[in-house]
Amino acid sequence: MDFDEYRKYDATGLARLVADRQVSAAELLTAARDRAAAVNPRINAIVRDVPAEPSDDLTGPFAGVPFLIKDLGQDYAGLPSSNGSRSLKAHPAAEHSTVVQRWLDAGLVIFGKTNLPEFGAKAISESLAWGPARNPWDLERTPGGSSGGSAAAVAAGIVPCAGANDGGGSIRIPAACCGLVGLKPGRGLTPFGPETAEMMHGAAVQGVVSRTVRDTAAMLDVICGGEPFGPFSPAMPEASFASCVGESPGKLRIGVRVPSAITPKPHAEAYAAVENAVRVLTDLGHQVEELPEAPFDDAALARDFLLQWFVNLAWKVADAKRVSKAPDIAFERDTLLMAALGRATSPVDYVDAVHRRHEHTRRLSVFFESYDLLLTPTLATPPPAVGAFDLPQSLQRATDVLLKTRTAHLLRYTKILDDMISDNLGWVPYTQLANLTGRPAISLPLHWTADGLPLGVQFVAPLAGESLLIRLAAQLEEALPWSEKVAVIR
Repeated sequence: MDFDEYRKYDATGLARLVADRQVSAAELLTAARDRAAAVNPRINAIVRDVPAEPSDDLTGPFAGVPFLIKDLGQDYAGLPSSNGSRSLKAHPAAEHSTVVQRWLDAGLVIFGKTNLPEFGAKAISESLAWGPARNPWDLERTPGGSSGGSAAAVAAGIVPCAGANDGGGSIRIPAACCGLVGLKPGRGLTPFGPETAEMMHGAAVQGVVSRTVRDTAAMLDVICGGEPFGPFSPAMPEASFASCVGESPGKLRIGVRVPSAITPKPHAEAYAAVENAVRVLTDLGHQVEELPEAPFDDAALARDFLLQWFVNLAWKVADAKRVSKAPDIAFERDTLLMAALGRATSPVDYVDAVHRRHEHTRRLSVFFESYDLLLTPTLATPPPAVGAFDLPQSLQRATDVLLKTRTAHLLRYTKILDDMISDNLGWVPYTQLANLTGRPAISLPLHWTADGLPLGVQFVAPLAGESLLIRLAAQLEEALPWSEKVAVIR
């Protein structure tokens, strides 16, 4: 099977070819590896090979379909999960993650692990461990993060779907940067075991990035559900998520908000993306209303999110040191800086931030009493250039001094911390809401800029709203098809 034929099919379509004996699993893996050999040296999406021996005896809904997993939170037994860090590049996992085992049980042929930032701590996929991943639509641009390698691989046609996870936008941001579908399930619906009960108090979830809504829905059917050692058993929908594709979402009332407290004046293309979505939604009979203000305190939510993120990163660094005995030099400057800020956070301040999640959730719940969905851009700007967020040399030197003298915590009391909030979240101020409130959200590729870059739009739903998101996404996919778009790498 050559690439032109291979690229015509999503994962569901490839699985049907295998089931009908029109193609073998070995032929599909060869096609995927050939495409990877052709484009991965330029996009740096796949950073580790996984031994794969496809068989025609594979069973499951995706039997024989090539697949990639993220090198964080998706352990493959016997191989390291680097988490994007030099400190863990040689530490093998003892067992498969639950989500990886479920993908294997579904018949997927996992043959590689994908690029990401160190510990998934940025919305770009640039690390010293692996080097930057690049956006197939423009090699000078980021594919986003932290699941940027997975998104770049799918956008480049290596695989039709790939593993991802999301603790602050890490499925939706790269999906938006690369012209893909990215669904963040609600809290607790997908597993993080067996080694971990839940990440970031449940703010982080497992999922995929894909080219089609039906793949996203069917993959959620594969991985969703509790595990014996998990913290709880999530409520499951009566019907499968895949069965929602093609069902009418009904007439929806959708509230729209583009400006944010962090980014009062988003890029014109962010407005254009939403305006395009509103036109299509209105044509489909939905009621769409512009909101005069955000239905939550987005400035407070951003600070609460980053405070919890920094504390979580401090723990990540400490845990990596326990496991690998790695010194500080094995970690990136930005990571050590954020970890220092996390260690400087008092326990009371941290618990305050965790408890304030409930305030944000209540405000959003009041919004959902009047609206079915919240619509925003996924990104406030088109995908930035690779290296755009590198610290200036002068600040690098100053940061090195603060880290060496263990006084980096003093940055909490300077404008530098505010600058970090603006730099880290200024182009992605919309995605953290769904994580802290535990609500499902999806990014859809409804807009390409004048320069040919994707820029997605996001829909946030109330609790158990995954099925509604899938029904609406499939309706929009039919009205504005995007799945045949595969980046031409120049």
